[in-house]
Amino acid sequence: MSLLTDNVIPGDHGKIFGTNAKEDSELTAIKESLLKMDGVTEVHINNAVFPREFTVLTNKVISVEEIERQVKSIGFHAIPKQVI
Repeated sequence: MSLLTDNVIPGDHGKIFGTNAKEDSELTAIKESLLKMDGVTEVHINNAVFPREFTVLTNKVISVEEIERQVKSIGFHAIPKQVI
């Protein structure tokens, strides 16, 4: 793979993930969980699409696998979609 597909790169870009979470409370739990990770600066939730999506912004390189594991630890899936 490549640096861009396997990682979230610092800056104003980010990486979009799809999730099986549906309720606002579930999406908030994902956001709070991700914000506890070292390097994650912002998580934006997109409720306007289905399946729901969230965008992760960082201040250091974080692997997609780490984000997937963090979300999975609270019972949901995070599937990377694209680089912004």
